[in-house]
Amino acid sequence: MSYISFVRDNPRWLAGGFLLTFFSTFGMTSFIALSAGDIRRDYGLSHGEFGTLYMVATLASALSLPRLGQIVDRYSAQKVTLFIVPMLALASASMALSQHLVILFVAIYLLRLFGQGMMVHTAYTATARWFSAQRGRALSTVILGHNAGDAIIPMGFVLIAASVGWRNGWLLAAAMIAFIALPAIVLLVAVDRKPRSSDPVARQIDARDWTRAEVVRDPIFYVLLLGVMAPGLIVTTLFFHQVYLVELRGWSLEVFASSFLVTAVVNAAFTLVVGQLIDRFSGVSLLPFVLLPLGLACLVLGLVDAQWSAFGFMALLGISNGLSTTLFGAIWPEVYGLRHLGSIRALIVSAGVFASAIGPGLTGFLIDGGVSYPGQIVAMAVYCLAISFVLLLASRRIRARSHVQPAPAVVGV
Repeated sequence: MSYISFVRDNPRWLAGGFLLTFFSTFGMTSFIALSAGDIRRDYGLSHGEFGTLYMVATLASALSLPRLGQIVDRYSAQKVTLFIVPMLALASASMALSQHLVILFVAIYLLRLFGQGMMVHTAYTATARWFSAQRGRALSTVILGHNAGDAIIPMGFVLIAASVGWRNGWLLAAAMIAFIALPAIVLLVAVDRKPRSSDPVARQIDARDWTRAEVVRDPIFYVLLLGVMAPGLIVTTLFFHQVYLVELRGWSLEVFASSFLVTAVVNAAFTLVVGQLIDRFSGVSLLPFVLLPLGLACLVLGLVDAQWSAFGFMALLGISNGLSTTLFGAIWPEVYGLRHLGSIRALIVSAGVFASAIGPGLTGFLIDGGVSYPGQIVAMAVYCLAISFVLLLASRRIRARSHVQPAPAVVGV
């Protein structure tokens, strides 16, 4: 089946997942940071004070996600949507109306929990359940919502905030979530997708249904977390300290900013490619390669002083993001089955959020202590390459215990 035919046959479920990831942008660090200057000014916060408040709120959301994320196993995607989307709208309205630090903290906590956390968690989990043989292709389509959101929502917010103020910008965001996102997504996911006779035969076998209690006792789970946590920790850290790196290298900030277009284009293209590869070979087969592009990206950024290295880094980062986001969305049914996927993925997403919260602070502490920042980036590369070998061993162990074998290449697919 061609990609166009696949989309044409499954529009409502793909669109529902796409919109969940698209509107999750309101809970992402890159979007919330657009209001950082206004927040610091209105609340009289220093960079460090706001950074600490944001880190604690993010960590609190990471700790809440494992328990809240279990609702995806207990209720339909439509019922979950009826809860999480209004909560994201409430969080956005709270950002606009807050006049006290406690309310600001709660607003950020809710944005992180329901934006970056539950919206994405629900989209990935529901899509993984709805599709089997074409799970990779489906997830890669849903994940494009992130790219579209990053391309459209921040720029629109900047223009609106410049015209009506940052607080009114957040009020409009709340209205958009409540009156556009909510009815559209609820309508699209009203019916769960069921397997069809026309679906192709799956080339990989989902594992038996592990419970979450069994998963947390599985050593392989913690090995996989070493890989899952790396992209969030490393990429968030590098972007958080990007201005420092530009100043350190004597680069043009404008030229560096222009390189983001490279990663956006490569990311979108490679996301679709990886979806096809997962359907052809299985996610477990691709696992040993997931951190290699990120490791190479860090090597380029850490070792090359020339400005062009920013573009090389961004291209490799686009490949890395396309590979890791799609693969880590698709692999879990192959490892732990579908029945308890929501509660298991909640643990995984929580670990990723936790890593993204501690990375910038830890690196900042090392910079203050005189540790070379380019040296730290090279150390990140070494970590990625070392964990790639560990993931190779883990993939062999997973196949041995669940009989997931790499499928032979199929001509004409």
